[in-house]
Amino acid sequence: MFVKRSQWAINQLQQVNGIDSNKDSPEFDLTFDNAYDQWVAGSAGEKCTFVQILHHTCQRYIPSQKPEFVNCQSKLLGGNSILHSAADSVTSAVQKASQALNERGERLGRAEERTADMMNSAEQFAVTAHKLAMKHKC
Repeated sequence: MFVKRSQWAINQLQQVNGIDSNKDSPEFDLTFDNAYDQWVAGSAGEKCTFVQILHHTCQRYIPSQKPEFVNCQSKLLGGNSILHSAADSVTSAVQKASQALNERGERLGRAEERTADMMNSAEQFAVTAHKLAMKHKC
């Protein structure tokens, strides 16, 4: 269960301090106009994701007076980010799913054609069997 301790707007954020850019730890600090918060993420990976998303959001939605990101790994603040990696993996997954659906559609189409051929053959067999039965009845 989470308890809301404070609330802040993104434009109030002045600094994000990753504590140590050389050590994977879940701790980080956020400094706002009127407050200072110490945070602990569930893991170092979650912290990295949060910091990266926060950096991306600040770059996109705060055109002037962006917060300072200190003691944060440079890979989190650069262009080749896990956000791009995540987008690439989602795109890749969508392409694979699309390809699998296309292949499945092709297989279903072939199965439909074979089923139609079998139905025609069965109908011809039934007609021939009926003619033979009628011929031998007399």
